[in-house]
Amino acid sequence: MLVHGVHERPLIPRYFDLLVFLIERRHEAVHRRDIFDRVWNDVIVSDSALSQAIRTIRRTLGDDSRAPRFIRTVSRHGYRFVFPDVLEEEDDDEWPHAAGGRSPEADPVDTTAVDPFEPLLQRVTRVAKSAADEEEQREAAEVLHTLGTSQALQRLGTRPRHAFARALLRDTRWETPGAGVVPIVGQPAPIAAAAALVGLRFRRAARIAAARWVGASVGGGLAGLVGGAAGGLVLVVAPGSSAPIAIAAVLAVIGAACGGIGGAGVGAGLSVAEAITRSYRTISLVCGASAGGGGVGLAVEWFSRWSLSALVGLHVNAGGGPEGFVIGGAAGLGYSVATSRLGGGLAAPRGRQRFIVAVIVAGFCGLSALGMSLIGRPLVGGTVHAVAQLSQGSQATLTPLGALIGEPDFGPITRAVIGTGEGALFGFGLALGLTRRP
Repeated sequence: MLVHGVHERPLIPRYFDLLVFLIERRHEAVHRRDIFDRVWNDVIVSDSALSQAIRTIRRTLGDDSRAPRFIRTVSRHGYRFVFPDVLEEEDDDEWPHAAGGRSPEADPVDTTAVDPFEPLLQRVTRVAKSAADEEEQREAAEVLHTLGTSQALQRLGTRPRHAFARALLRDTRWETPGAGVVPIVGQPAPIAAAAALVGLRFRRAARIAAARWVGASVGGGLAGLVGGAAGGLVLVVAPGSSAPIAIAAVLAVIGAACGGIGGAGVGAGLSVAEAITRSYRTISLVCGASAGGGGVGLAVEWFSRWSLSALVGLHVNAGGGPEGFVIGGAAGLGYSVATSRLGGGLAAPRGRQRFIVAVIVAGFCGLSALGMSLIGRPLVGGTVHAVAQLSQGSQATLTPLGALIGEPDFGPITRAVIGTGEGALFGFGLALGLTRRP
């Protein structure tokens, strides 16, 4: 708890943790990297998130960045807590409890002004010309929340650029203790406000989202590589198989390509959805992952059918669009469930927790792949088997794998087992790549 006298000065938990961390290491300048590792250790946020946190703490303490009494910026390094008179006492439950409400001296704005709202509203509705202007606008929006969210929205009305200002107020309410609700649906210009909100959030997280997209693609590709190679080796040693050892390399390349493309699509949808949404997170993640997986799946399905038909005259019922849509949605749902307690950034759990997230996503993807296999939709293995059956002299048919399971051919049980394994391995690699912390 942060109190001034007997009055509480509210801070969101991560900002409070940051203040405590700076006080604990007040005898040195704390590097930004160390702050991210300590305060945002389970999520990834942009550099501007730290600047916003410091700005909020300074405003709460009544500090000034130009003449700091509490927190000083160390150029190209980080921050240092510089207030000299810090006393540490044992917690003996004798500290005065926070009184209800906030004291006038805790208010960060000039209460003597005739109209404290108007200058701030003018600032949030103007066009920002630089990054510094954007940060000033965010600070103005945060102060408007402290004055009163509902009154600020009422005063905002439908003046020019009100849609952008509403989006900014919506975005900053998550970092402002006591901020009220900022609705968009049912308000003036809801589409413009929603578009502005998406733009605000994605600009701040675009670089992180791009890195996570690459990680998801690499993770899916490696999972496909391992799965294809393992399947090829099992096929080589299966009873009755005449497949050469080279088939393992061929299937590994096919698996890596399919996994990488699928990971790119699903990972892009997940990354963008997580970057731009704070509320309705589960719905957004499922929709984003489904759209990404379905989009690349349809493209791969069309290209596979067209190329096989044009080059070798084969007409194969190749999987793609529906499978990508369903498995992508399952990945989004599993990821949402596994990271539901992480907030304030893009989830990046570490160690055992990261492994648990990957296992949960793998389970959801495996179950969805099982469902697709049971209704006859081919995944990668099923498509390879279908192509091999139609190709004269091919040694890549997966019939010998059926014998290992007890089926005379590549039957429904074999398809289900292989499909479930493909989906689970893809989900595991996707989640590990997506949550990789730079």
